[in-house]
Amino acid sequence: MNIEYRKATLDEAERVCYIVQHTKAEIYPDYYTKAVVDFFGRLHSIDNIVKDIEAGRISVLIKDGEIIGTGSHTDNHITRVYVLPEYQGKGYGSYIMDKLEKEIFSKYDYCELDASLPACIFYENRGFKTVKHIKYDIGNGAFMIYEIMRKIKTND
Repeated sequence: MNIEYRKATLDEAERVCYIVQHTKAEIYPDYYTKAVVDFFGRLHSIDNIVKDIEAGRISVLIKDGEIIGTGSHTDNHITRVYVLPEYQGKGYGSYIMDKLEKEIFSKYDYCELDASLPACIFYENRGFKTVKHIKYDIGNGAFMIYEIMRKIKTND
């Protein structure tokens, strides 16, 4: 298996956006209302992805020359970890998380993330613990529920 994980470039912004939007469209409707799914779509717009690439916050996972996943962080806060649905369950999300955690733990004593409902168990299995439940008003009577999870650096 030929895989590479590196910082995303601006010419990859549309592919990153596709991965996020496609994965969200495939997975999130089983967990969230349409209003929440649409909110996620706006949150991860091409404009926001471009800004994060320009700031050096987004990395991509490339398998056999194709970008199949993405991960990013700001300081010690992990954001936007997505793997295309057809590649899920094969260790690629764990690979991205290993890289993100290693980078964060080189500078910080803990990392945090906002976990969507479909990802909570994945993060819990990686040693993250829920530190807060959030009910976020997205307008028009709709709410998004998610967890703030934290993992403490260990000295192993």
